[in-house]
Amino acid sequence: MGLDFSHCQAHWGYISFNRFRTKLAAEIGMNLDAMQGFNGDKPFSDYNDPIIPLLDHSDCDGELTLEECRQVAPRLRELISKWPDDDRDKQEALNLADGMERAAQNDESLQFY
Repeated sequence: MGLDFSHCQAHWGYISFNRFRTKLAAEIGMNLDAMQGFNGDKPFSDYNDPIIPLLDHSDCDGELTLEECRQVAPRLRELISKWPDDDRDKQEALNLADGMERAAQNDESLQFY
């Protein structure tokens, strides 16, 4: 049980995906718990960062559009670049970035399921 994606083998359990996004948000100075949809009231529109579509996304379904994949993948790689190589979140994030790039190359969206 958990979250899978089209175009790649990235996988997180729901709790693990929340932890991953919390770490990712911290990289841009965001407290994810303070954001709308995450127990807070601060709008995501207060931030101008290419990673926002991944942070402000359902954790169980939906998609990232072709355009979002093109903007999120390189930013995701940049934000996790200093995480330890043995960090499971980093490994899965690299798989996810690969999937976003694969989807974009095929002019497709990346599906969450």
